Amino acid sequence: MPEVLIGPTTLTGKGPYLDILREGGFTPVFTGLTQQLTEEELLHWLPGKVAVLAGSEPYTRRVLEACPQLRVIARVGVGYDAVDLEAASERGVVVTITPGANHDAVAEHVYALMLSLAKEVARQDRLLRSGVWSRRHTTPIRGGTLGIVGLGRIGKAVAQRASAFQLRVLAYEPFPDLDFVAQHRIELCSLEKLLAESDWVSLHLPLTSETRHLMNRETLRQMKPGAFLINTARGGLVCEADLVEALRSGRLGGAALDVFENEPCRESPLFAFDNVVMTPHTAGVDERSVMDMAVLAARAVVLLSRGEWPAEWIVNPEARPRFRW
Repeated sequence: MPEVLIGPTTLTGKGPYLDILREGGFTPVFTGLTQQLTEEELLHWLPGKVAVLAGSEPYTRRVLEACPQLRVIARVGVGYDAVDLEAASERGVVVTITPGANHDAVAEHVYALMLSLAKEVARQDRLLRSGVWSRRHTTPIRGGTLGIVGLGRIGKAVAQRASAFQLRVLAYEPFPDLDFVAQHRIELCSLEKLLAESDWVSLHLPLTSETRHLMNRETLRQMKPGAFLINTARGGLVCEADLVEALRSGRLGGAALDVFENEPCRESPLFAFDNVVMTPHTAGVDERSVMDMAVLAARAVVLLSRGEWPAEWIVNPEARPRFRW
């Protein structure tokens, strides 16, 4: 049977996604690795496979040219900046995503990060474990202003939870769902107004040439003094060198990052700040969301192999004229 590589190291040898692949006539192949695959590792594992359930490993032009049998890159997630879309489309390789499967997980993580910053959870835990009993005032969330940059599925999920914390919600979104905005009493505004008035700024945009380094020296200076920046979207949205500068100046209250400009991130000047909370790109991968995303990715592979075209999941429709199974 044709083989499908299982790229994300967060996926195990159990779950309904495997049944979907096997019933569709495919053999799943696991690498046994515990860290995100590198380009060289992909060049070792991917040749000969007709499809891959993909994590954030790099599907570069070099990788794609070495894999002439590859037909589908089925992302277990919604971001696809690790895929060279132009190269994939040229070769008739369809790239799919799993919209709607992990937005609640990311939204929950946003509030976990907010609470950790506001209540200094990580700092207090470290002090207490070192024998220091330090009690000081922390930051309230209730009554503050949350600025959501990007009101897509994940931004909406974050906004829906804001009322539980008595937060006023501002949003910057060029193409808003006006019914949703009215229902949840969200104030649409410019990015400049959002940055100037928000106590919490949460990023929920895709990474494109237009959004890369959206948060830079200039936009960070536009943020309200003492405000907090949260990024669970893509690391490239933030210029980390400029963020370090803003934190050193004391202008920002802190930052929470689940994503980084270079991943995996094993060293950074950001590690030195007590008012920075970081997680290793885990916002969208709780046990439920990972399995939901894997199921959708497996279904995409099977549907495409049967000649169907799940357009709502496909990010490079221009590959269709060259796509052959």
